[in-house]
Amino acid sequence: MSLALVLNSGSSSIKFQLVDPENHATDEPFVSGLVEQIGEDLGRIVLKFDGEKHVFDSPIPDHSVGLRLAFELMEERGCGPTQVDIIAVGHRVVHGGILFSSPELITDEIVDMIRDLIPLAPLHNPANIDGIEVARKILPNVPHVAVFDTGFFHSLPPAAALYAINNKVAAEHGIRRYGFHGTSHEYVSRRLVELLDRPAEEINQITFHLGNGASMSAIRGGKAVDTSMGMTPLAGLVMGTRSGDIDPGIVFHLARTANMSIDEIDNLLNKQSGVKGLAGVNDFRALREMIHEGDQDAWSAYNVYIHQLRRYLGSYMFALGNVDALVFTAGVGENATFVRADALAGLEMYGIKVDPERNELPNDGPRLISTDDSAVKVFVIPTNEELAIARYAVAFA
Repeated sequence: MSLALVLNSGSSSIKFQLVDPENHATDEPFVSGLVEQIGEDLGRIVLKFDGEKHVFDSPIPDHSVGLRLAFELMEERGCGPTQVDIIAVGHRVVHGGILFSSPELITDEIVDMIRDLIPLAPLHNPANIDGIEVARKILPNVPHVAVFDTGFFHSLPPAAALYAINNKVAAEHGIRRYGFHGTSHEYVSRRLVELLDRPAEEINQITFHLGNGASMSAIRGGKAVDTSMGMTPLAGLVMGTRSGDIDPGIVFHLARTANMSIDEIDNLLNKQSGVKGLAGVNDFRALREMIHEGDQDAWSAYNVYIHQLRRYLGSYMFALGNVDALVFTAGVGENATFVRADALAGLEMYGIKVDPERNELPNDGPRLISTDDSAVKVFVIPTNEELAIARYAVAFA
C-alpha cells in the first residue's frame, strides 16, 4: 500500500497522518498522531494505529526532536517511515501570499519564498518551515509538497480581495484579503459537485467551515469569489476565541484609553474574544448547556454568533445572484444541529427549507438536510483536509 505522510506543523505542535490517497473520504487514516507541548518542560506524543492509542510523555525541545520521536514510536509498532511505502509528504502551509496559487514541489528556493512570507503569518509560517526542514532531512528521497491554506482564494476578484486603503501602502506591505481554510472549502465544494452529479461550472454554493476557527466562502463555478477571513484569520465570523469583524477604531481606542500595547490587543482579539470572550467558554456543547441553564451571557454570545452567520449568508446570496446549495463542515458545522437550524431559520422565502428530522441525523458522512422541495439544497459534508493534501502530494510522486 502506497501512503502519503501529511504534516501540519504549528508553533508548539505537529499533527501528522499516514493516508492512503486512494481511500474514501470516510476511511480512517493508516496512522494518525499529535506531537504537542513542544518547547515546554514536558511534551507529549499521541499515536493512533490499528485501533489503539499510544501516549508517550517526554521533553520535546524542538520540532526536529518531536518528529524523530514520533517516527521512532511508529517504527516500534511496525508502521514507521522505513517500514511502509511513503511515496510523498504533504505539508500544510498557512500563508502563500500572492506568490502561491496551487500546491508546489518543495525546493530550497520554495522554502526561502515561504520564509519571505513570515511577516504575513508570523505565528504559523515559521512552524510550517520547521516541519518542512525536519521532514526533508528524515525523508530525503520522496517528494515534499507544500499545500497552501490561502491557495483556493488566490483568484478572488479585485472587488473582494482589495481593501480601501492607500494603494502604495497596501502594495508595500502585502495588504489584501487572502482568505484561509482554503483546503477545506475547496474539498467540500468538490464533494458537493460529486453529490449533485452536475458540472462544477453550473453550481453556485456557499460553504460554512465552522470550527473553533470559522469562515464562509461564496463559490461560483468551482472558484471562490468571496470569503470571510481576510489578510489574517482574525476577520469575518465570530469564532471560538477570535472576535471576527470589528470596527478597526476599537484598536486605536484600546491603545489610547486602556493603554494596551499592540501585543495585548492582539492577544485580546485572537485568544480572549469571540464566543469565549462573551460567554467564558468556546466549546459549543458547554455553551448550549449554559443557555439551557439560563445564562444570559451565553445566550447573547450565541445570538451574536448566529447573527454574523446570517449576515454573511445574505451578502453571499446577493453576490452570487442565485444559490444552488449550502454546505456545512468542520466540528461545529458537522455536529451542532442547533447552529444549522438557527442559522437557516425563517429563510423559506429565499428557497431554503431545512428538514428537522434530516438535520438531526448523526454525523455519518455527507448528507442532505434540506427538504425535497427546497430550491436551495443544504448539505453537511465532513471535511478531510488531510486526504486533500495527501492527494495533492502524490500527484508529484
